[in-house]
Amino acid sequence: MKKFAAGVMLGFVASWAVAFASSNVSHNGSFWNRLNGPAKDGYVNGYSDAMRVSVGKLDVLNSAADLFHWKGARRIIHQLSGQLSMGQVTANQAVKRLDDLYSNQKYSELDLGEALQTLSIRANETAMPDAPVKSAK
Repeated sequence: MKKFAAGVMLGFVASWAVAFASSNVSHNGSFWNRLNGPAKDGYVNGYSDAMRVSVGKLDVLNSAADLFHWKGARRIIHQLSGQLSMGQVTANQAVKRLDDLYSNQKYSELDLGEALQTLSIRANETAMPDAPVKSAK
């Protein structure tokens, strides 16, 4: 019994040590600013792919909504799918806008996923030009 208790205690201490030793990476502005150009492109492309897969899974919810006659479900699911997709934002546009956003120190703690969702929602609400338009004076 003493060996069993000692083994349990050793296992607990070992798992506790591993949990605290593992790195905790926050995907925020500081993380973004440490990435190089190709890593930023890869992050945005991976995020976009994950959102596309998530939107594809919403079709199952549409089927369930039809089966159980959930009122308003189609409208809610449609709105959710719009918020999950990157819309008309290209990877280059997203990287540029994230660089601009995170160049301001006050946004450095903003989560990268939330920033990308905000960019895509804004893009869906208003058309995002590729380059700022300069007024002629």
